[in-house]
Amino acid sequence: MALRFFNTLTRTLEEFTPVEPGVVRMYTCGPTVYGFAHIGNFRTFMFEDLLRRYLKYRGYKVIHVMNLTDVDDKTIRDSNAEGTPLAEYTTRYKKAFFEDLDVLHIERAEHYPEATTHIPEMVVLIKKLLDKGIAYRSGNDIYFSIAKFPDYGKLAHMDLESLQAGASQRTTSDEYEKEQVSDFALWKGWDETDGDVFWETEIGKGRPGWHIECSAMSTKYLGNHFDIHTGGVDNMFPHHENEIAQSEAANDEKFVNYWLHAAHLIVEGRKMAKSFGNFFTVRDLLAKGYPAVAIRYLLLSTHYRASLNFTFDGLEGAKSAIQRLRDFYENVRTAGKDGVASGKADKYVESAKSQFIEGLDDDLNISPAFAAIFDFVRDVNRLIADEGISKEDAQKMIAAMDGFDTVLAILKKEEVLLDAEVEALIKERNDSRKARNFKRSDEIRDQLLAMGIVLEDSPQGTVWKKKL
Repeated sequence: MALRFFNTLTRTLEEFTPVEPGVVRMYTCGPTVYGFAHIGNFRTFMFEDLLRRYLKYRGYKVIHVMNLTDVDDKTIRDSNAEGTPLAEYTTRYKKAFFEDLDVLHIERAEHYPEATTHIPEMVVLIKKLLDKGIAYRSGNDIYFSIAKFPDYGKLAHMDLESLQAGASQRTTSDEYEKEQVSDFALWKGWDETDGDVFWETEIGKGRPGWHIECSAMSTKYLGNHFDIHTGGVDNMFPHHENEIAQSEAANDEKFVNYWLHAAHLIVEGRKMAKSFGNFFTVRDLLAKGYPAVAIRYLLLSTHYRASLNFTFDGLEGAKSAIQRLRDFYENVRTAGKDGVASGKADKYVESAKSQFIEGLDDDLNISPAFAAIFDFVRDVNRLIADEGISKEDAQKMIAAMDGFDTVLAILKKEEVLLDAEVEALIKERNDSRKARNFKRSDEIRDQLLAMGIVLEDSPQGTVWKKKL
């Protein structure tokens, strides 16, 4: 099966063919840095990480751009309310965003352009639209005329009557509802509510609208026509619709070939909202004691186009699943013995790889991909118990799991440095067992377990692992 994606633009499952063979140019809408990103945001970022990692697993070179929206209505509103300069305010949340990316093992994109450092590119794009008569001035603002772009609405599949009814209206708000079809602001002339946030440019004193930012930055780094654009389903309209209109009207060519959108995340069966008490950032969950890898697993575990119900039971299940995979990895690593390789090992490895690829080739269908791995774990554990495996078998199995983990990033343990107290307790326990002081040995085991250290005794000695 060839790699296929569900293209929001055509509402069909399409075989993926990049513009340039072997290279994928991809743009993902990044965070608006006015607060800590929440787990709904990270559901989308995790889907995009899966997409990026799988494209690389399939042999593509990926050029990935994710913008940082550091000037818009919300960043200006909140920085003014706090009395903090915009740049200082947004820098705080940019730093937090990258820290959260790293703790969740989300790979870094090749480029993270900031809106505030790309104003000249936005001005050039707006001037093109003015020169073509597709943009117009109203006072100190500049608007895009959707009536001048006949294809407007093609991504959201909006009917012509609603477009025509709204064509004479204008909105200066960066974000608005699907029912509000209006000419939208490309450039907002300065007023007192902006405070000291403005740029003096050829098109006037002011700041960009949100939508023009992504058009300018994506085309700068990826060209006027590129492969994939992703984001949350809530960005389909108006944001992505407006990106298409601006970019194609200005550059007279198709903007993006494949549009991929992640569905919403809900929490414990309800829409996530602070008023419901179920609004969480990654930091909130870490503070509750949940490991980052369990958060990652749960965010990955539902197909990106299906709504994800994020539950605390789900996090506990994720911890158990990861522990099972990590225990298997360690078991295989230590089970190999000198001897002839088993033909069954090759069969299991090839079957797991084939099913893993088959699942993810089908629009990143993660469920059969995980099923392939857990079937592999079951079959190999039986093989080890019944017949044993050679060192060569073990190496092949570990290589397969390492390959899967380049996509999933859940198997490798974080390095845990034992402090002097823990080391001393493990030594005391070993000494107690040798002295047959099992009461003290058990006390130490329980003490270490409370500290998150699990001990496992084997003929080769005592080994430890960090409890998830």
